[in-house]
Amino acid sequence: MATNLLSLLLSLCLSASCTANAARGAPPTPLSRRDSTGYVNPVTNGGSMLTNAPNTYPAGLGEPLNAIISGNSDSDVLSLTGDSGLNNYFLSIGFGTECLGIHEGDAQTANLGDGKGTVNETAEIRWDYYNPGLGTCTETQQGGNHFRYWVQNGTNVNTGAIFMAVSYELPLAQNHDIVPNGYNLGRDWLVGNATSRNITTSDYSTSGGTQFSGSTSYNGWTYQTTATYTTGLLNATSDGINHYATVAVNGQPAIDGLVAVLEVKVTQKGSGSSSSSNKTSAAPSLVYSPIQYLTLALVAPIIAFFALYAAL
Repeated sequence: MATNLLSLLLSLCLSASCTANAARGAPPTPLSRRDSTGYVNPVTNGGSMLTNAPNTYPAGLGEPLNAIISGNSDSDVLSLTGDSGLNNYFLSIGFGTECLGIHEGDAQTANLGDGKGTVNETAEIRWDYYNPGLGTCTETQQGGNHFRYWVQNGTNVNTGAIFMAVSYELPLAQNHDIVPNGYNLGRDWLVGNATSRNITTSDYSTSGGTQFSGSTSYNGWTYQTTATYTTGLLNATSDGINHYATVAVNGQPAIDGLVAVLEVKVTQKGSGSSSSSNKTSAAPSLVYSPIQYLTLALVAPIIAFFALYAAL
């Protein structure tokens, strides 16, 4: 019942005239010391390449950290603030922050072996269905590609790399379970978005080393992404994987053991600040008409209530 009501409210919000141009905000900038690869395997220092997912059956399952934005990427990209930062890069590849800023469900945790221990996800990012203003509301309702991410910037390891748990999920009415082969597909489709090409399993080797490269743009900024499919960080397995019974297909394990390592360079800077290092974290800048404000004011708290109720 609660899920149906939440779906109805999301539909009302999407059908209302509440499209907005939203500059997405986020937490503070990571420090800059980097490993030669741009990341350190969390397992090296007692961490894990699997998240900790809440309320799994059996208990203790997690989801693969199957994509990494290397700390060797440009500092503009790795910044969690500013017009040119990480959220702008995500928007350039078709992903945005959560619908109306509301997080549905419990956070996952991860230990990147950087000295911070096990911490909550920095954010959950959703496919925006070509609508940067409200498209993530569509993803929340209808399902689609999404990811959670964590930053490797602790006191012991400080690469600034972004570790991402990517998967393609079913609609809210189906409890956002993961589609068959959804971890591998989610990773491949994210890489496809970042390199502006369609990627299928026939395009890369399960032995690793395959590279894809391409460019994306948003808000006047252009990014060149080189993605390398990397082995040795995850195993090809179903052991310990959340939704393993329904994600694994054709007798294959739930995940193929490949991690996409993305190195992102800025090739064109927009009209905003060319340096994100002097920016401070600020609330998102939202531009709404009066009717849009009214719609959001009425709908947002109701969605939040039913999202919480549905998660119980």
